[in-house]
Amino acid sequence: MRRVVAVGLSIGTLAWPLFTASPAGADTFIPLPDGQKTGPGVTLTRAAESALVSPSMAANGAGRTVWVSGKITADVTDTPVGEVGPYNGPANKPGSNNSSTHGASQVNTGYIVGCQISIADDAISAGISGGFSTGGVSAGGSVGVNLGPGEVKFVQIDAMDIVKAGAFSIEYQDVEMQVQGCAGYAQARAYSVVEIIGDHYSKTTLYGAPFSIG
Repeated sequence: MRRVVAVGLSIGTLAWPLFTASPAGADTFIPLPDGQKTGPGVTLTRAAESALVSPSMAANGAGRTVWVSGKITADVTDTPVGEVGPYNGPANKPGSNNSSTHGASQVNTGYIVGCQISIADDAISAGISGGFSTGGVSAGGSVGVNLGPGEVKFVQIDAMDIVKAGAFSIEYQDVEMQVQGCAGYAQARAYSVVEIIGDHYSKTTLYGAPFSIG
């Protein structure tokens, strides 16, 4: 099963004073490496990921736009037969990493965006993920996200429920993310999560390589 996504996501950040204007530069294309993670009952793969970074048209040094593309495949070999139901998170909303067991296994993918902070492997393993926002947007939507210096947030691109074993993929192309109000450097990296329901619940997370948004 495959889902193809081509949507625009708008990420607005808090405005901060004392910006210094800078001239617009050329777009930067960033090819990103493939990745794979094996967990209980699933192999999660990311391929053909890339990012195209552009300075903001405002040329104020605090805005930039990135278009991201990639393909996520979850090869699920073992999952109980599920039935999609309400979320179990607070107020019937998604749980951590924009996902939540809600009657069916699930694969979901998106990006972690940070302002003036590293989101490399050592930062995540040190517990920085505890400060991540669990809010996100579904494919086809747009959102303004307040993102101050030292903050990181999830932006979900898409999710797919898994009600039986099989291969499930989410493919997205030129998804636009706009970052405004972040003075200094900004960084992003992909994340993909598969949750397997049942008595032996598991969550398998695959992170992409961090890249600069300028």
